[in-house]
Amino acid sequence: MALEVEASGSPLSSFLRDFPSPLGPGEPLPWSSAGSGALSKAEVPGALAERARSLLGGSRGVSPLLAASLIHAAVDELLQTDLTEFKQQSVETEEEGDEERCTLLDGESLQRCFFNKLRDVCSEWQKQLPPLRPLKRFLLVSIHAIRNTRRKMEDRHVLLPEFNQLFGLSDDIDRAYFAVFDGHGGVDAANYSATHLHVNVGLHEEIVKNPAEALKCSFQKTDEMFLFKAKREKLRSGTTGVSALIVGNKLHIAWLGDSQVMLVQQGKAVTLMEPHKPEREDERARIETLGGCVTYMDCWRVNGTLAVSRAIGDICQKPYISGDADGDSFELTGSEDYLLLACDGFFDAIKPYEMWRFVQLFHLWEWTSKVHPRAVGHVPLPWKWSFSSEKVASTVASTFPSNVLLS
Repeated sequence: MALEVEASGSPLSSFLRDFPSPLGPGEPLPWSSAGSGALSKAEVPGALAERARSLLGGSRGVSPLLAASLIHAAVDELLQTDLTEFKQQSVETEEEGDEERCTLLDGESLQRCFFNKLRDVCSEWQKQLPPLRPLKRFLLVSIHAIRNTRRKMEDRHVLLPEFNQLFGLSDDIDRAYFAVFDGHGGVDAANYSATHLHVNVGLHEEIVKNPAEALKCSFQKTDEMFLFKAKREKLRSGTTGVSALIVGNKLHIAWLGDSQVMLVQQGKAVTLMEPHKPEREDERARIETLGGCVTYMDCWRVNGTLAVSRAIGDICQKPYISGDADGDSFELTGSEDYLLLACDGFFDAIKPYEMWRFVQLFHLWEWTSKVHPRAVGHVPLPWKWSFSSEKVASTVASTFPSNVLLS
């Protein structure tokens, strides 16, 4: 722990030198003001945590473990205060009595207050760092995202080995969260999901007793939250998503749409799920029962538009595009090589039997680019010959016993 104190002291001292005093009313925020609009109460923890992660990470040198612990302490302090002083307006909703979602708070003044609390926590911890629970399991995580020929990159990924620290879970069970979101029609839904879905999981009342239920239900809650925002801000985007929550020796997954998670075990790909596509018999029946249709226009599409049948957002296509996620759970035996989460652009190009070779080539290219940068041009770049125009985000997580991949 002495090493942790020594390692943590310098970043905290540097942070306090950069911000020697609390922010006063009207002073600019230390992060981008792009997300400083009105917030519902349900959006507060995720929005503030995301701002703090961007501020503490990167060049400031605050370790992810320390940053997650600081953010938890500051968010917890803020949520114990009376937030009514930040009340901006009330918005009518179709659901009666849903005060949490219809009361909007002034995002800018709320973020300023949160920053001051974060600064106070940093000041206290710089003097006396409390015990920080280290991660028991080492996770090697690789991430790759590429826009290819698309005009915009609308995919997002989340990796959170410090899940316990971010949500103050103090039992002896290790938890880690990973997710990939494949946005369409704009980036708003993917950004929103990457900010809020894991927070809804971590704050779910069943996170300790029934993590599978917490993960699955959090997709629905995130969808409802985004639809409320989309309605008031006239947003039309949507996103598919797949997430994995590792709890001890169990793997819990949940998904909406055609982003996928796959396990590689002893060099062989293991399919864990069936993506939500309009041509699936059960999905077609659900859509047609609701009055929609599934038609073929270069691929199978819902009402002639979207090529997925479930997603977060897509307010104009509800209820045909469902926000109800599927989920599953698996025991981990230690024979697993790694876990891979990726959007459909990856799986459309890479077949399961090719996946192991692809990942090996990816790691060879990644290692060569760092160790022998002049030789990197002689190593085949897998995604250059695998993907045509589709944007791709992926995460490979080697988590077993030490590996995870996100893509």
